[in-house]
Amino acid sequence: MVTGDPYDVCLEIARAHYENFPVASSLMPRDMRPHVAAVYAFARKADDFADEENLAADYRHLLLTDWEHRLRVAAAGSAERDGSDDSAIFAALEQTIAAFNLPLNLFTDLLSAFHQDVDVKRYATWADLLDYCRRSANPVGRLVLRISGRDAAAHDASSDALCTALQLTNFWQDLERDWQKGRLYLPADVMTAHGADEGHVASRTMTAPLRAALADAAERTRTLFEWGRFVCENVSGRLGLELRATWLGGTRVLDRLEHAGFDVFRARPSLGWRDMPPLAARLAWWSARATSRSGVLGPPPTNQK
Repeated sequence: MVTGDPYDVCLEIARAHYENFPVASSLMPRDMRPHVAAVYAFARKADDFADEENLAADYRHLLLTDWEHRLRVAAAGSAERDGSDDSAIFAALEQTIAAFNLPLNLFTDLLSAFHQDVDVKRYATWADLLDYCRRSANPVGRLVLRISGRDAAAHDASSDALCTALQLTNFWQDLERDWQKGRLYLPADVMTAHGADEGHVASRTMTAPLRAALADAAERTRTLFEWGRFVCENVSGRLGLELRATWLGGTRVLDRLEHAGFDVFRARPSLGWRDMPPLAARLAWWSARATSRSGVLGPPPTNQK
């Protein structure tokens, strides 16, 4: 039963879930953290609905539809307050949407991706996968930018590239975990181009064709990370630190995957406490460098593929 500030519930949800990358961390400006946590809590709970394999698909869709209804009620300024954690999420979100005039379509794009997760377990093409990321990952980055008072097109495009790269890295990192849940995010066209197929994944052996397909996907992911550098370099202050730390964490996981030959069947590459000192050193170096050369990197192309 919630009796205090609804943002406290959202912050607790953000802290309770393991992530490779920081969510409303201490690097982020203090006044932004509760609002980012509200967005995260909304998305986290909806994602949990989509992933609840013990529930029938129709019921998961029903939960997501109800979540959207509650979102629209909150956006209209009438979020219910019944003392539950769920109502606290929407009470916080009501205030956040109003305070920053957040576009509702960024939230509904997230929900459309979660609906897709219920039914779609395979992707035929790289373009199909990028369209999924456009709705499942990119809205969060744009919402963070809006909360920080930024809405420049170049920032949006670079943030989209960064968010997509982070999600793709997580897909390659979790290849085996997702397979055990019946999902495969490595697109069929990328596998086919290297002579790989689902049988290679099912064998739980890192074959040469599967390794080549993952190396291809990782190279495409690195290109997106490079496009994501613009927003990291051109956002100043504590949010800039948060973005750079996120970029560094994501690329370090990708490095780990490559160094392991993408063999996630032996071990899942992840970040641990030993990664913190080198990441902190790289963050300090990058921040000093970005301050001296802000704006040198150009924005990413608008037709990212």
